[in-house]
Amino acid sequence: MAPLISKWHRELELFSAVKPLIILEGNVLDQYRYPIAGSIPEDTLVPLPEYLQGFLADSGYGQVVFYSNLVGFVNPYQPAMLEAFARQNGCKVQSGAIPAEFKGNGQDTAPNVIRRAMSQTSAATAVILELASHYIVTPERMDQHDVNSFNLLMQSALAASAVRTSQGRRQNLLILLVSKLNDLPAWFYLNNPSCKTIVLEAPDREERKRLISGSAWPTFFDSTVYRTDMPFYEEHPEELNRLRERFVGLTEGLTFTELDAMRRLSKQECTPIRDLCTIVDLYKYGIKENPWSTLSMESLRSAKQDFQKRIKGQDPALERTLDVVKRAVTGMNGLSSSSTSKPKGVLFFAGPTGTGKTETAKALAEKLFGDESACIRFDMSEYGQSHSDQKLMGAPPGYVGYEAGGQLTNAIKKNPFAILLFDEIEKAHPSILDKFLQILEDGRLTDGQGHTVYFSETIIIFTSNLGMYVKDALGRRSPNVTIDMDYAHVEKHLRSAIEEYFKLELGRPEILNRIGENIVIFDFIRREAGEAILRAQVDKIIRRMEEQKNIRIRMEDFAYDALREAALFDLSNGGRGIGNQVEALLINPLSRWLFDNGVTENADVVIEGFDVTAKPPCVRCRVEKEDEPHD
Repeated sequence: MAPLISKWHRELELFSAVKPLIILEGNVLDQYRYPIAGSIPEDTLVPLPEYLQGFLADSGYGQVVFYSNLVGFVNPYQPAMLEAFARQNGCKVQSGAIPAEFKGNGQDTAPNVIRRAMSQTSAATAVILELASHYIVTPERMDQHDVNSFNLLMQSALAASAVRTSQGRRQNLLILLVSKLNDLPAWFYLNNPSCKTIVLEAPDREERKRLISGSAWPTFFDSTVYRTDMPFYEEHPEELNRLRERFVGLTEGLTFTELDAMRRLSKQECTPIRDLCTIVDLYKYGIKENPWSTLSMESLRSAKQDFQKRIKGQDPALERTLDVVKRAVTGMNGLSSSSTSKPKGVLFFAGPTGTGKTETAKALAEKLFGDESACIRFDMSEYGQSHSDQKLMGAPPGYVGYEAGGQLTNAIKKNPFAILLFDEIEKAHPSILDKFLQILEDGRLTDGQGHTVYFSETIIIFTSNLGMYVKDALGRRSPNVTIDMDYAHVEKHLRSAIEEYFKLELGRPEILNRIGENIVIFDFIRREAGEAILRAQVDKIIRRMEEQKNIRIRMEDFAYDALREAALFDLSNGGRGIGNQVEALLINPLSRWLFDNGVTENADVVIEGFDVTAKPPCVRCRVEKEDEPHD
């Protein structure tokens, strides 16, 4: 198998020959697989400093040292190099290190030692500053000693000498390892002709595939498991390839260190080869039981009928919603995408108020996860300010609330298998929408504390009233859809208005692209649906009164007709409006009558009529009989 050399390794080879100052930025705390045979065995996974030691030694550098402001100059891999470095630069090794402060004006401070090492011509030398961004508090709070130290480093690079070695001329190198480039003072690297910044990213798809296909593959499994399971995959290589491809897809964005932890976890748990991908869930979420894998197909087949009991008059919307769920359950979500870590499903519920959008999300959570509380709701009207993203994702270090984390990230850490409901998404600040781009595309997000949370096991639902009204040239609002339109026209008008909002008014068509064709339009509550909602609410009141108070309520047909006409007179507020009318016309007057007549339990009550024009509305009732009190 030909060696797979990463992009940053090739850049380091190229620019170390022409740039004396190199900044390695990004994934500097990770381990890396050494790609070629040399000082380090080929394909061995080692920390970045050890990797650089091997690379530089193989490139002809006779002196390689590592500096930390905590211990000074060290070389734990080849101590002889440290001894040579000390003799060359007039230093003393004490307990395996050359002590040196980063700040100060003395000749033995780290910048002055580095200046001497960079200018000498006796031995090709490389000095690596580990976690260099930790040497100062922040670039904005540098004192004069900090400035002087970084100035000396810059001058050292500018005055770097070249040394002739057995492998050709090598210039002395100063390499800084930083997590984020902007942790260094900008003047140190911007427009600096001697400086080259190289970004170290998480392993790409090919690197992860090489890991799972190479010599490390048997080490993912207990030896007994490997001997038992591997013959089948040797006879069916297409199954093995499919398994590896899925693992590679699920581990997108993870570091080599994390992949190695999964390898050890898989071996420790004696995971069968066929179940390798379950280790990804175990590592990410700390649990073995994935609710998606235990869903009852029989339960999902009856999902539409169950939903129709709770959500009335929205059959097309329910059908579209369940299509997304079925796609997730069958594993077909994201098949057309290059990312396998996207959320299980994304839905954008739009339509008139009170039509069942939130209720559908709750019903979906109960159906999938057995509990409505698995629907985690965020009212996006609370996130309308520019700094609101900190409430969701957590404040950055040094800011108030940093320790608390973010409301969204905390919720996902606690329960990664959930329905995330973002209510009235159009009221959120645009900075929030930028975060959703990453969630919808990559299925992960890093909070203010630097922890990555994963959304690949969630269904994300946005609700919105977008498109219900439009503005004319004078800025006046007018209805875009009305209840006298049929559903086809309502759907067409709302879809068009939503697309116009994201593309023209918000200027963010990419958000619309992430949602795709998963815009679900809810219809107005029509008369037939309104009657079903009213009947369900009245029946619930009667049932609960009997269960809780043993008060059996019967409503005369003509009384119910009067209630129906009053409650359904105006359907513009949907099911919520019907509920408000039931409360005003039935619950409040009935509770007043029961209290005034001393009926608190154990009674048969007949509702004979309503006076909806009275202020407040009244109900006419009679008690048919009362039971004897119970002990």
